Parts: sequence; structure tokens; C-alpha cells
Amino acid sequence: MNNIDFTEEEIQRYARHITLPQVGGVGQKKLMKAKVLIIGAGGLGSPLLLYLAAAGVGTIGIIDDDIVELSNLQRQIIHKNKNIGIDKTKSAKESILSINPNVKVITYKERLNIKNAEKIIKNFDIIADGSDNFGTRFLTNDVCYFLKKTLVSAAILRFEGQISTFSTYKKESPCYRCLWPNPPTAGAVATCGEAGVFGALAGSIGSLQAIEVLKEILQIGESLNNNLLIFDTLAAEVRKVKISKDINCKLCGSNPTILNIKENKDYK
Repeated sequence: MNNIDFTEEEIQRYARHITLPQVGGVGQKKLMKAKVLIIGAGGLGSPLLLYLAAAGVGTIGIIDDDIVELSNLQRQIIHKNKNIGIDKTKSAKESILSINPNVKVITYKERLNIKNAEKIIKNFDIIADGSDNFGTRFLTNDVCYFLKKTLVSAAILRFEGQISTFSTYKKESPCYRCLWPNPPTAGAVATCGEAGVFGALAGSIGSLQAIEVLKEILQIGESLNNNLLIFDTLAAEVRKVKISKDINCKLCGSNPTILNIKENKDYK
């Protein structure tokens, strides 16, 4: 076991990682130096945050402006019954530190918007989007593109989830807008509150997000960049769909029309 510059407590805590040839002591050090921002401390953010903390990711940022409600507990496993009514960022930080007190947790009790997005996102290496609205997803994608940040994006609804990685600093990498150029019209796609969501699905997709974030930090395995992974729980089916850069994309295409972050109806 490679125990370079580890305390005895760290060797014991991360032993199963350090033993893996693909991780080792060098890889574990990468995790401990990494800075990851999670957008949304909800269904996807819950397992994502817990596994990143357990893995020893050194700095974890959480942005969410909501409070814990009873209806959240069916899927948002980072929160507890006793925390109903308190800020999700505070509740999530409490759970993270109970698992790994060595992690630095930075909380932002606010909604991501055009005024704060660049200022917050620039401080992190990788961004994981677990938000539940299209405005935040498009804003996150656009800021990550301009700041050259890797984005691991996921979404769930009813019994289906999907996840992809967008490394738009790579020339041939598509961005979120290459898949969905514009947000759907108001009311065209039901919210989780309207349509429902299978609780355990959040755990599965959020855990997959954690896996992809850790792989990106460690630079191991096959990235989901250029691919969309779709999980249908009722059909017990996982599909991997190839996605390509759209030369007509208004953000990352040959003749982009989105040149900076400013007031944009897509961010509403």
C-alpha cells in the first residue's frame, strides 16, 4: 500500500481506494486536493455529496436556496427528519461532516443566477449539476463552457434518469445545448412535484454522478463525454447513446450567438 504523506487515520479511512491500482496513493491525493461544486442538495445531490465526502474529495461546494421539507425525505437521503425546516445547505453540511470531518464544505444558500454563477463556479475544478429546472441547467452549461470547467449533468423524472459529462474545453466535446438547444416551453415538461419521481432512482443516478466525478478527477476509465447514459428502471434497461458536437450550436458551434453570460430567457 502506498502511504505517501498520509496520516494513519487517512490510511485506514481510504485503504480500499489506495489498494486499487487505478487509484493508489497518488490518486487519493488527487481526490483530497480536488474542488467540486454540487448544484442542488436534493435527490441527486444527496448520494452525490455523501459519496464524494466518503471518497475524500478535499473541498465540496453546495449551492441551494431551499429548506428541508417532509416530502423531500422520500429520496433526499442526506437530510434527516430532525432537519425539516432548516436550510438544505446546512443540513447537507452536517451529514457530510458526520461521515468525513476532514472535508472542507463551502455552502451557498442562494440560487445560481447570472450575477453569482461565474463568481462561484470559477473556484471549483468540476461542476456536478443536480438541479431540478432547465434555467439552472442552461446557465450552468454556459458558464462551464466559458470557464472551461468539466460539467457532470444529470436529471430524473418518474422512473427514468439520465447522465452525461460535458468536457467542453476539449475541441470535439459537445455541450448541453448540443443535445437540447433551447429549454422546453413552459408546461411542456412536468416537474417532479407534478409527475412524481421514484425515490431509489435518485440514489442510482446520483451515485453514477459521483462515479463520473471521481473518474474525471482521477482521469481513469471511459468518460461519459460524448455519451448520454439513460436508465429506465421499469424496463430494467440502460442505454448509452452517442452524442456529437453540433456545429450549429449557438454556444459552442462554428458561429455562436451566445458570447457571454447576460440576461437570457433560457436562464429563467
